[in-house]
Amino acid sequence: RIMNWTFLGNHGHVIVQIAKNPDVKIAELAGLVGVTERHARAIVNELREAGYIEVTKVGRRNSYRVNEGIPLRHTAESDKTLGDLLSIFVKKK
Repeated sequence: RIMNWTFLGNHGHVIVQIAKNPDVKIAELAGLVGVTERHARAIVNELREAGYIEVTKVGRRNSYRVNEGIPLRHTAESDKTLGDLLSIFVKKK
């Protein structure tokens, strides 16, 4: 059976993968989410511009930090934070 929709959009999938692995490479991230590298890079930039992630250069690679305290964007969920959402998918160490 073909999967033609999911409960999370690409931005949600990207932030979950970054939260699980802050040192993920864009190519790997794209593969995990099922988008092109270009699209993955665009999503990362949008998440950064919105303040949901911070990007730090480590040598030639990027490392990401998720800002979990920021409210979700949609008005129906704006009483919840990114951390609330991520708590469903990411186990704390």
